[in-house]
Amino acid sequence: MKIQVTSEGDLHILELVGELDYHSSPELREKLNELASKQASKVLVDLKGVDYMDSSGIATFVEAFQKAKRYQGRLVLAELTDTVRGVFEIAKLESIFEISPTVIEARERLAVKA
Repeated sequence: MKIQVTSEGDLHILELVGELDYHSSPELREKLNELASKQASKVLVDLKGVDYMDSSGIATFVEAFQKAKRYQGRLVLAELTDTVRGVFEIAKLESIFEISPTVIEARERLAVKA
């Protein structure tokens, strides 16, 4: 898995490419924990490049969501592939997370111009 992190003011964007599984989720967890420790107010995760995700990926996002919620931060997931969306639906978490069909819409949700 490749993780590219960019920041634009108070918006932090993580672009993921590859498989998010037991082997790669610790790296993502580390990146999200770094942002949580800085109390990043806006985090956008671009998932269009993720073609597979297992339960460890879900656990990583649940943990990040809970941490962000503690300090009123926002975590928005964008451009989920059908496979990844299916994992969220099976776990019944699609209504818990802020999910946007596109990165542009996610940026708008976070009140950042595209």
